[in-house]
Amino acid sequence: MSNSTVHQAPMALRIGELAKLTGVTTRTLRYWEECGLMKPSAHRGSGERLYLPADMARVTRIKDLRELLGFTLAEVRVVLETEDTDALDRIRAEYLWSETSPARLRELISDAIEANESLLERLDDTLTRIGAFRDDRRVTLVQLREKLRQLDE
Repeated sequence: MSNSTVHQAPMALRIGELAKLTGVTTRTLRYWEECGLMKPSAHRGSGERLYLPADMARVTRIKDLRELLGFTLAEVRVVLETEDTDALDRIRAEYLWSETSPARLRELISDAIEANESLLERLDDTLTRIGAFRDDRRVTLVQLREKLRQLDE
């Protein structure tokens, strides 16, 4: 046997197993799939959905955005589209679910740093645009209140 690290194939989960591990219902997972927020990594010949650790990370991310930050599904979609979630999920899955050499761990961590830096730049840009939009709404609100006040006089 060689000295190279053996990478085990990640265990595929059925929808019920994924639901139980992530604390969401199978109905929720199917709905998120219908909404395009996630999709199974594979299907069995019978059509049964199969999920990999990266899918579990995505479910956890969606759940966190919904529960911790109170995002709507539309807002979750925007965040997921803004983030480099595929890269981050792939890195996270390999880091957590495979036996890797210290050199590969360093590569994964470097990749994660790069992906997070890129994400932070995009989020900062998004927050700047949201702030500008909010400021515009504030000006409009002041103008509308002034018009209402004038009408009341």
